[in-house]
Amino acid sequence: MKKYFICSIAPLLVLLTVTSIACLLGYLIALGLDDQSLLRKLITRITQILLLLSIFPAMVYLKFNKEDLGFTARSKFLKQLPQGFGLGLITLLPVFITLYALGINVIDQPQQWTIGFLAEKTLLSLLLALLIGVVEESIFRGMLLAGLKKNLSTIAAIVISSTYFAALHFLDSKTEIPAQEFNVFSGFILLGNAFVNVLNPQNLSAFLSLLMVGIFLAVLRTQVKESLGLCIGCHAGWVWQIKMNGSLFNTDFSSEYLYLVSSYNHVVGPLVTVWLSLAILGYFAYKKVSA
Repeated sequence: MKKYFICSIAPLLVLLTVTSIACLLGYLIALGLDDQSLLRKLITRITQILLLLSIFPAMVYLKFNKEDLGFTARSKFLKQLPQGFGLGLITLLPVFITLYALGINVIDQPQQWTIGFLAEKTLLSLLLALLIGVVEESIFRGMLLAGLKKNLSTIAAIVISSTYFAALHFLDSKTEIPAQEFNVFSGFILLGNAFVNVLNPQNLSAFLSLLMVGIFLAVLRTQVKESLGLCIGCHAGWVWQIKMNGSLFNTDFSSEYLYLVSSYNHVVGPLVTVWLSLAILGYFAYKKVSA
């Protein structure tokens, strides 16, 4: 039990250290640019960069190589990316079809549909999706999952890493710091509010959905050797579809089925939670039968 507690709390201590540094650096940069409105965004971006950079000292400390994190040879990795992307399309497309069929998603009629508009949205969404996939998968299904698996069971490592993955999506604060109150502690005020927001019960539906997203990707990572490329591709495929959905469709807030999505991005919610749960159960059922 003690081992599980230490392993579970260690990522939180790293996160607290990284975000504290981000608060100080964000304050100094915002002060230098004379624009305190940048503080929240600076803290978020610096935290992401520091978490990504923390992988390298952690690899040295744990004596990991890139294969331990799930990376494979470059040629195989480059093949995994489109394969994972295809998996992402296949697994999430039924959700969007359902949302449209139920009238939750409606086509954005006023939008001027042009080839240029579609090409721009497609390309920008794809680049952003790949960036998010690389960063988040390297951290969560790479370093964190591998580090936890070194001392814990695979199931425990999957659940804990997925919990952190889901929680960090809500580590944000909408608090506005007045210019006259802007000081070195401002970032820490935002940070405190951000941690409180993680525990906001209104986020429960989206949290459970993102938890299942994390579990799905972690299962993929643990079931296929050196499969981080697949995880990155799958994650990117999901993000790309969500971004494109937001560009092409609107949410009908009067729909009687609106409860199937959350207010987080009007995609994740109970529908995604149930769908991915069935996908995971179906995989293990098939594996058991075919064994």
